[in-house]
Amino acid sequence: MALAEARARGRLLLWPRVVLFGDSITEFCFQEDGWGAALAERLVRKCDVVNRGFSGYNTRWAKLILPRLITKSTSAESTVAVTIFFGANDSVLKDLNPKQHVPLEEYAMNLKSMIEYLKSVDIAEDRIILITPPPLEESAWERSCLAKGDILNRRNATTGEYAQACVQVAQDCGTDVVDLWTLMQKSQDFASYLSDGLHLSSKGNRFLAAQLWPHLEKKVSALPSLLPYWRDVDHTDPEASLL
Repeated sequence: MALAEARARGRLLLWPRVVLFGDSITEFCFQEDGWGAALAERLVRKCDVVNRGFSGYNTRWAKLILPRLITKSTSAESTVAVTIFFGANDSVLKDLNPKQHVPLEEYAMNLKSMIEYLKSVDIAEDRIILITPPPLEESAWERSCLAKGDILNRRNATTGEYAQACVQVAQDCGTDVVDLWTLMQKSQDFASYLSDGLHLSSKGNRFLAAQLWPHLEKKVSALPSLLPYWRDVDHTDPEASLL
């Protein structure tokens, strides 16, 4: 059968997708042992896991670009879940980094704005998962800052305030939430979850993937495996199986 004929006979195969939206911790999530890669492996043949991470971004910038990433006409229908993972940059100390800092109240409002936008393009709150920033291990992050000629520009207690605000937004808006800041600190050695005091180590990536999966699984469990297993393809009439 010619490709043109196959195209005419076959129904367009829409591949569902999970969108991971966040800052550098999302941008890096497909690196070796990354949490995004772990999710993609579990969801292969069911949906695509799309990385929309932007290193250094905060919620003030994120809410501006979200409508350019997900629109009702092009992608909302096939989007089965969206993670929103910001706060590590918003919570930077204002006096030391005014460019990235976002005040706590504005941070919460920006999260709500992004949720409302997604709802406006038919991605309901039950398809949205917020993730709080992880805890900050100050001594390790201070060493990273000093190596760049800077001084410590974040505090774990401040990050915790943003994490609490994120949890409150999720409760107010009816979305799922992974409170990474609290969950990681249940371990006395939470520094092992972090590579430099701020970003996730291999252990931290595995931890996030494990915490996120139960929330995501509920949203994708009904998705079928796309296209038949190769043993189930009728080799004498493949068109009957594949079109």
